[in-house]
Amino acid sequence: MKYKLLALDMDGTLLTDNHQISPETEKWIHKAAAAGVHVCLSTGRGYNEAVPFGDQLGLETPMITVNGSEVWRSPHELYHRELFDKTIIARMYDIAQEHHVWFWAYAVEGSYNENSWEPELLDRNQWLKFGYHTEDDEIRHKIMLQLQDMGGLEITNSSPYNLEINPAGINKASGIRTVCKLLGIEMSETVAIGDSLNDLAAIQAAGLGVAMGNAQIAVKENADVVTDSNNDDGIARIIRDYILAGE
Repeated sequence: MKYKLLALDMDGTLLTDNHQISPETEKWIHKAAAAGVHVCLSTGRGYNEAVPFGDQLGLETPMITVNGSEVWRSPHELYHRELFDKTIIARMYDIAQEHHVWFWAYAVEGSYNENSWEPELLDRNQWLKFGYHTEDDEIRHKIMLQLQDMGGLEITNSSPYNLEINPAGINKASGIRTVCKLLGIEMSETVAIGDSLNDLAAIQAAGLGVAMGNAQIAVKENADVVTDSNNDDGIARIIRDYILAGE
């Protein structure tokens, strides 16, 4: 079999707009797994938001969460975790306050946002990811420039209106490379499917990089294949036509 690992983004890819896995997509994921393909969730979500879907699919394969800041040997066994320096989180929090924009942050201890943030969290927690949301393009651009000036950051998004920040070099591609080492397979034997800029590195690095029909333009432009949308079982099409074709 040409492809041995299928890395799936969740929101806008595996999940429909109703945040569910369609029966058709689930059926084809089970077919891929039964044929010996490792199916790996690869998401910007935190562990607690991702693992129920891995459990729903019955996966025992590795899992990538928080855009690659965590790699799980199996859905319930942590393999590697990459943490932020707390001074960087403090600076990103200050930027959110400066521009009066919605923000959120993932820590090992949980997820937090503008409504649940408390000053003592900063020193108490182990931080994994920070994010901003604003539909004001000018403000989002200003924040982007400030983040770039800080250096040492991996800046992506999971929608056109947000920014997601991980430590430099930490992304879904780095997560997939770690999973490949765990499984003893090559990047050329992987398929990565996604819709947003936090999927771009993985789509460019994979043996077959796939953009969903609903993906951002930059993602489509860098993909090997553009499939159907997340509401039209785009994953099922790739498994049928590219992974299991001829099996």
